[in-house]
Amino acid sequence: MNALARKQRFAFPEMSDWFETLPARFAMPTMSELYTVRIEDYIEDDRYVMRAELPGMSPEDIDVFITDGVLTVQAERTEKDVTKNHSEIRYGAMSRSVSLPAGADEDDVRAEYTNGMLTVSVGLGAKKTEAKHVEIRHGD
Repeated sequence: MNALARKQRFAFPEMSDWFETLPARFAMPTMSELYTVRIEDYIEDDRYVMRAELPGMSPEDIDVFITDGVLTVQAERTEKDVTKNHSEIRYGAMSRSVSLPAGADEDDVRAEYTNGMLTVSVGLGAKKTEAKHVEIRHGD
């Protein structure tokens, strides 16, 4: 009853919801939000392609690996030891993992880094197996 009375004070009910979430709207992002690698992915020419935005990195600072059908990109930008008046550059480790589509051939992987964009492609030529029928036992 008290919540109903409070909401009736506003001419627009959604305004009270907006004000209640106001502190969260201006909260600082968490570290995981700051250091997430932004990606796009698509299928092209029988290959799964994932592009990751990693500006200002050196290829030596980037690691790409596949484990159990999951493609992971890890990178780390180290901070130079200089006195700064102002910096908006993100430093530290960042990573992103995506599940590979069915039929991905983990032995057919290519990676290229150009102009701040990492492009990883995985062949989709793995043999597709037919459905396997499983015998159902009847328990007594």
